[in-house]
Amino acid sequence: MRWQGQQLGVPDAAALPGLEHLNGLVRSVTTPEFSGVTFHEVMAKSALNHVPGASAMPFDWTVNPYRGCQHACLYCFARGTHEYLEFDAGHDFDSQIVVKINVADVLRKELARGSWMREPVALGTNTDPYQRAEGRYRLMPGIVSALADSGTPFSILTKGSLLRRDLPLLQEAKSSVPVTIAMSIAVFDETLQKLVEPGTPTTAARLDTVRAATEAGFRVTVFLMPVLPHLTDSIPMLDDALRRIKAAGAARVVYGALHLRPGVKPWFMQWLEREHPELVSSYRGLYPGASAYAPKQYRSWLAKRVHPLLRVHGLGGQAEDDSPRRGPVSGLAARSQIVTTSRGRAAAQSGPAMLF
Repeated sequence: MRWQGQQLGVPDAAALPGLEHLNGLVRSVTTPEFSGVTFHEVMAKSALNHVPGASAMPFDWTVNPYRGCQHACLYCFARGTHEYLEFDAGHDFDSQIVVKINVADVLRKELARGSWMREPVALGTNTDPYQRAEGRYRLMPGIVSALADSGTPFSILTKGSLLRRDLPLLQEAKSSVPVTIAMSIAVFDETLQKLVEPGTPTTAARLDTVRAATEAGFRVTVFLMPVLPHLTDSIPMLDDALRRIKAAGAARVVYGALHLRPGVKPWFMQWLEREHPELVSSYRGLYPGASAYAPKQYRSWLAKRVHPLLRVHGLGGQAEDDSPRRGPVSGLAARSQIVTTSRGRAAAQSGPAMLF
């Protein structure tokens, strides 16, 4: 791996935050309760990531306690970021998890600087802060407390039902700073969900989390993203999804079509060829060559299906393309298309925000 070739104590300016030195890697851990997963525990030098000013993202600052994600979503845009560590974007992304074990302490120090302007911070912009690893490392309570104590507003976007553990802490934080919560639920068919999101909590568990957060006083947004062409975009499937979202108490929905970035497309297409060979030609037509986005015609077609259903179910909502760029933290703060630059910093690419 990239950090194994470094000399002890010699900084690597191109490394990810926390991997600049070999001695930043504390240890690599395997445990029976996480079979097949290796945790690489690192000492982070920084916690706050600044999103470049030219970005189309609706936030300027992010915190990512983990790299890699056990949710193992086939379509996750962040897969390509793992290749920088000389891991692959497939199985390694799901099983080689970088854990910034001191992230809360570093964040607290950064937030205490006189130069910090208490700008909104988005959590869950690259990999999920409430993935299964969080049950072991419990990094989020320290992060939430640091943000609230400093008077910094923040948003959380997750697929993790583990969010429920921290609802009392989030309620307490909400009494002093704006806190918004969004839940990502892309697939409502149980069989398909297990195939494309094998490490995620069930759809029912995530809807229960939406319900619990709503009952705790939060106005929850659900990200119905990505909508998978020919797999989850039928009117009956969209209608069922929105009905269940409404029943769980969500206030609004953000939806969007599948993106297939270069680091993701090969893995997704391999799965499609194996599980749905009849759809391969259609997907190649929708995402030709290096194209990452569904064409405008498809997105317009999808909007004509979704918007009437939003009205039927009494939900506020919009397409991801309509999300405001910059401004206060809100439930619309979509997971950014974070990539790692040659300097190892988090940079958001232009274009619509992509969830995983």
